[in-house]
Amino acid sequence: MTDTSLEAVVEKQQINVGGLNINYLTAGSNDPVLVMLHGVGDSAVDWSWVLPTLAKQNRVLAVDFPGCGDSAKPEREYSLEFLTQFLGDFLNTLEVQRAVLIGNSLGGLIAVRFALSNPERVAALILVDSMGFGQSVNPILWSLTLPFYGEFAITWSRTPLGAKQRAWSRAALLFARPSQVPAKWLSEQERMGLTPGFLQANLSILRSQVYLLGQRQVLIESLSQIHIPTLVVWGANDLVLPYNQAQAAIKHLKQAHLTLIPDCGHIPQVERPELFTDALNQFLPSHL
Repeated sequence: MTDTSLEAVVEKQQINVGGLNINYLTAGSNDPVLVMLHGVGDSAVDWSWVLPTLAKQNRVLAVDFPGCGDSAKPEREYSLEFLTQFLGDFLNTLEVQRAVLIGNSLGGLIAVRFALSNPERVAALILVDSMGFGQSVNPILWSLTLPFYGEFAITWSRTPLGAKQRAWSRAALLFARPSQVPAKWLSEQERMGLTPGFLQANLSILRSQVYLLGQRQVLIESLSQIHIPTLVVWGANDLVLPYNQAQAAIKHLKQAHLTLIPDCGHIPQVERPELFTDALNQFLPSHL
């Protein structure tokens, strides 16, 4: 079991990155630096359940992407290129030259994209139920990208009742046991649904990677170019992305390890935080 004694204090910080006010959570002070990237429709709060424990031995940064959480939400296209460039700018602003990138879902895809173009800046990759390993994705996600339907969903989800329904619908999709989802996670989902600009930005983010036929960018053939130690973590009951995508990724990555989290959906760091931190604590010391 993970030792939870003497957990680090988590601080909420704001920083200007490329003219945008960006929110992030930070704790710890030791190298290596762990940079945590959330998925579509989520925020840095997703890492709250593991951040204090991981920060006992590392400096940890969990950032809200632009358009998400408490970061700025400008009206613009939120492309994969924009988010990848943002990651580099965020690291530069905080003067982080080299880091372990931990990405969940879309955050995993952004981490892979960054590692392919900046391998010298990535000490290791931890890819958690990551996008980009195959075309298949749950139809609920691609249906939201259809013309007008996503905009209709936004209109409803911006109402108090709609925000609650959105939070519970996401819980049913993202967790193996929706009835046991932490109240803090549901509250954050409901709060973000009512935050101006959040739903529009995240629809743009979703459309950057998902469309009628599934995932737009599949990097499976490019993974062989990555010679960085990589841990792939996957929830055994992920309804968003099938487990065979993790298996395919492992076959292409040069220095890869696979950890399957039992009785777990798409967000292991929230649903099974102890198993998640145990996997990272076993991987990191021997690969850095």
